[in-house]
Amino acid sequence: MHAAVAPPPPAAGDPIRFGVTGMTCASCAGRVERALAAVPGVRAASVNLATEAATVETDGSVSAARLAEAVQDAGYGVASEEISMAILGMTCASCVGRVEKALAAVPGVRSASVNLASESARIEVQAGTPRAALEAAVAAAGYQVAPDSETIAATEAGAAMPTAQARAAERERRHLILAALLSLPLALPMLGMPFDRHWALPGWWQLALATPVQFWLGARFYRAAWGALKARAGNMDLLVALGTSAGYGLSVYHLLFTTPHHGEPPLYFEASAVIITLILMGKWLEARAKRQTTEAIRALQALRPAIARVRQADGREAEVPVASVRVDDQVVVLPGERFPVDGEVLEGRSHADESLVSGESLPLPKEPGDRVTGGAVNAEGRLVVRTVAVGAESVLARIIRLVEDAQARKAPIQRIVDRVSAVFVPVVVAIALLTLLGWGLSSGDWTQATLNAVAVLVIACPCALGLATPTAIMAGTGVAARAGILIKDAEALETTRTLRTLAFDKTGTLTQGKPELVALQAVDGDEACLLTQAAALQQGSEHPLARAVVAAQRASAVLPAPAAAITALQGRGIEGRIDGVRVVLGSSRLMQELGIGLGSLAAAGEAEAGRGRSVSWLATEGSQGLALRGLLAFGDPPRPEAAEAIRALRAAGLRTVMVSGDNRGAALAVAAAIGIDAADVRAAVLPGDKAEVVRELAAAGRVGMVGDGVNDAPALAAADVGFAMGSGTDVAMHAAGVTLMRADPRLVADAIDISRRTTRKIHQNLFWAFVYNVVGIPLAAAGLLDPVIAGAAMALSSVSVVSNTLLLRRWAPRARH
Repeated sequence: MHAAVAPPPPAAGDPIRFGVTGMTCASCAGRVERALAAVPGVRAASVNLATEAATVETDGSVSAARLAEAVQDAGYGVASEEISMAILGMTCASCVGRVEKALAAVPGVRSASVNLASESARIEVQAGTPRAALEAAVAAAGYQVAPDSETIAATEAGAAMPTAQARAAERERRHLILAALLSLPLALPMLGMPFDRHWALPGWWQLALATPVQFWLGARFYRAAWGALKARAGNMDLLVALGTSAGYGLSVYHLLFTTPHHGEPPLYFEASAVIITLILMGKWLEARAKRQTTEAIRALQALRPAIARVRQADGREAEVPVASVRVDDQVVVLPGERFPVDGEVLEGRSHADESLVSGESLPLPKEPGDRVTGGAVNAEGRLVVRTVAVGAESVLARIIRLVEDAQARKAPIQRIVDRVSAVFVPVVVAIALLTLLGWGLSSGDWTQATLNAVAVLVIACPCALGLATPTAIMAGTGVAARAGILIKDAEALETTRTLRTLAFDKTGTLTQGKPELVALQAVDGDEACLLTQAAALQQGSEHPLARAVVAAQRASAVLPAPAAAITALQGRGIEGRIDGVRVVLGSSRLMQELGIGLGSLAAAGEAEAGRGRSVSWLATEGSQGLALRGLLAFGDPPRPEAAEAIRALRAAGLRTVMVSGDNRGAALAVAAAIGIDAADVRAAVLPGDKAEVVRELAAAGRVGMVGDGVNDAPALAAADVGFAMGSGTDVAMHAAGVTLMRADPRLVADAIDISRRTTRKIHQNLFWAFVYNVVGIPLAAAGLLDPVIAGAAMALSSVSVVSNTLLLRRWAPRARH
């Protein structure tokens, strides 16, 4: 049952529409209708079971909370959905807090997460909550929302950024150039002072140059500061506006009312103008650097072709928009083109470059029956592909969604930063006021007191605090995605670095996952009959051992008719009926459970297990009950990269454990080949018990689980971090915190490496962001910092934080061919 969330309040008489969860039948719908109709002020209530939606007509007097309460009292919940939007105008961590607070106050909003680095918001709302209400809340807080259609169009086209943001970036560049041209003559005296040159312009000229910088080019600071004041909050813009206005106002006062003993009165127009110019430069450099942190996601978006060549029913080919391609459509892909859809090759042979999708550096051969991924490049051959997934269900779309989700979510450490940012600006304003009063009252020099207070205001930098964590997460998850490592969220990224033990599933993870039937032994010597019976049982099964049996039978003879009444015995084997006779195929544990003796084949089975092979036993029912007919031995060699992966993890200080449902002999043979200690092998573990093994290992520290199958999903979910091999199933990938886009166990060590490096960058960024403030503010308050130097330090703080983050882009995975 979901907790009820109030639907958005309607205008009087307007129908309210919202989703209802938990309904299973017509009785449920009737129950919800009656509960809503019983609320005073409700004129009519209609609930649609098929769409799971309620429509309520009221007289306008019914509170939204009251309707949600009625649904909850009836035993149901209100459905939710996620809305994304681009937010323009945010400058610092305080802005993030304001936007989140404004969005959270909208009726129907369950949670809101705002990312300063990507200038975006993710809002979980009750289904049916109007986007317009969210946009109005953002506007009321003093910010803008990029038009939804524009953002989507830019994203689909793989644009570097939405048009509104591109226009804003170009405007910032123009403003920076103009501010620099106007401020340079004001700054010349500072350049001449070391050489005893007095190049100061007349006071009125200085006023004429500084005024457009202060009130035109610096208008963005006043607008944002006014928005913050209206919202009873503070931000970086408020500090800049207060500081530069104080310097400008003091200069105007001296120009108009102070009579100098000789020459010009003391003027500080250059301080306010140069501070604004430096901060504009810092913002421009910061914006450029932030765009570079999102390069990976833009590179993925750019992989999507806009046009597909579809073969029509009459055999002709027509170019159509990718959005109109449907599942099972046949798409023709020429050499050098990108695959527009996920599909299966029907005709032709070629190679596909999937490096940007999976991180696989070598082109992969493709022939009829092989799968291809949308976004990959077709090399030399003409291919006809049957579409199996389009749009949001394609591999590329899911990768982009995973990376965007990871970049949008906040790391646990960011919550501490948010709490600091919430009180940062008021504390800085208070320190500046104390500096002004302290210096003014103690020395009587109110000019110097004002300059010291200005220095306090302009060196404080909440924007560096706001950028420290999200930029590092965006850069880290971005370079990881390009290497074929998809990190689900910031929490998984932060937890991965603290892992102490890595548990690996054996089959398909450390081994090739494509076992072959290598030995066959029948009690009566009739191996052909034994294989035929096993193949009859295993037809239709997707288990790797079953495929090996069917492949062996197909190679030697015609496939038999499938057995009847087939039943899977979870984790132990399979049984069915062939010509009315009960036949059982499974592990030695199953034989033991059924009371079947292994007899003369026991020694042969132990010998095969000692060679690292998986052994299955087949028994049939006779007059004396079930009796053993023979054994089948399967070989599944380790992956060539597995030994290197284990060495890398051990070098990183991690313990490696193998968890296998196979017999101990087979598990130990693989462990010995790849370098896992015998003491760290858990063999003959049933699928349902793998999660329990993970929980036992957790007693010694945080545990990661690496797997690829449906039966690994519970263990992946039980681990602190689950690693799903991309060659595996969707179920495993959903349960995991990290998805590896190709079946290379070395990527586990790379994932831990990028996690550690990214977290280290977050800590470095936060250190520098705090150092600028902790050191700079006391120096400014003590009168040891010129306002211009303070403004430069403020601009430098954000740029240095983002530049430090960009060093992550040089990271390269070790898992390369």
